[in-house]
Amino acid sequence: MAELKYEIKENIGVLSESPKGWTKELNLVSWNGREPKYDLRDWAPEKGKMGKGVTMTEEELKELKAVLQNMDK
Repeated sequence: MAELKYEIKENIGVLSESPKGWTKELNLVSWNGREPKYDLRDWAPEKGKMGKGVTMTEEELKELKAVLQNMDK
């Protein structure tokens, strides 16, 4: 399996932190040199390890925001 390369371009925010220091974060991440996408996943304290996550385009993130806003109605 090829090595996975990533670069966190921007940290949007941290949603939570586990007792072991892992954080659930929304970041703008470039995977394997591609165009950055919004990414929601767990990260180890030094960002060397990560959990499974969800990667979204800006349009998908906006749609998610609209869906979440409709939950309150």
